[in-house]
Amino acid sequence: MIPQDAAGGATGDDDLLARVADVIRRLALDEKLKERVPSDPMLGPLARRIARRYVAGETVAEALAAVAAINGRGHRSTVDYMGESCRDAARADAATDVFLDVSERLAGGGHDSSVSLDLSHIGLAVDAGLALRNARRIAEATAAAGQEMIISAEGSDRTDAVLDVHGALCEEFDHIGVTVQARLHRTADDMPVLLRRLGRIRLVKGSFFEPETIAHRRGSRELREAYLSCARALVDAGHSCSFATHDWDLFGELESMVAGGAHDPAAPWEFETLLGLGTDRVAAMREKGHPTREYVVYGTEWWLYVCNRIAEDPQRLFHAVADAAGR
Repeated sequence: MIPQDAAGGATGDDDLLARVADVIRRLALDEKLKERVPSDPMLGPLARRIARRYVAGETVAEALAAVAAINGRGHRSTVDYMGESCRDAARADAATDVFLDVSERLAGGGHDSSVSLDLSHIGLAVDAGLALRNARRIAEATAAAGQEMIISAEGSDRTDAVLDVHGALCEEFDHIGVTVQARLHRTADDMPVLLRRLGRIRLVKGSFFEPETIAHRRGSRELREAYLSCARALVDAGHSCSFATHDWDLFGELESMVAGGAHDPAAPWEFETLLGLGTDRVAAMREKGHPTREYVVYGTEWWLYVCNRIAEDPQRLFHAVADAAGR
């Protein structure tokens, strides 16, 4: 039984969950674990069972199958070949080739999907110039295929570099989107600059381990207010945007912001959830006439991604235990 305080609330429960989440996020940042866990003969199979809830698979064919199913449900899709903090230029170039192949296959299959990527997967952890060159190759391919290209958010220590590359690409292309984290205090100052750039702005709460000196605490009233403030700025500006969240209460408030534009085929916004999470929410938004999207990730470097999904709601640990046990 969970101890109750005099008002009937759980004593220390929220604090315990927050500490558990921080531990998981710290584990996610351990680059040695990122390589060791999937390849470990004992841990690997267990971890893969957990990952299946959130990851389409390890191959592009599995990702494309997920995209086809999502499109069949009436939603747009985004495909992300997972990988971050690549510290080898040759591997960054090879990852870029994979993104080019993904773009070509999506176009060839007639899928309604964008392509998303971590800049540190294609060179940012090696050299910003390398990341820009490789990102430009992907931008050219996605432009030719009529696809959006979305740059993912990374830890706050890389935000300046990510936004610099995004800005350089936006000088050449009009289809380059970027993910911004409402959690970061700096985002309020970044938004006016981003609103002057073309390309979709994908608004997320933010899942990385960050100190409260630079980021709102997850689950806090301040984070909720920051997310809604950014959303309001996007709606008021009429800027192309994605509201990426699994928070049902937030979905309600966001829907009220744009309710007058439901069933508008030219609506600049869309409601987005991640594969394996919030399927009922995105379906509900589609039923109300809003554009919707599901975000598909695939690849072998799923450790960070899965840890962050569990850390967003530490009670997902129960799902993880059941999944690992094959239940």
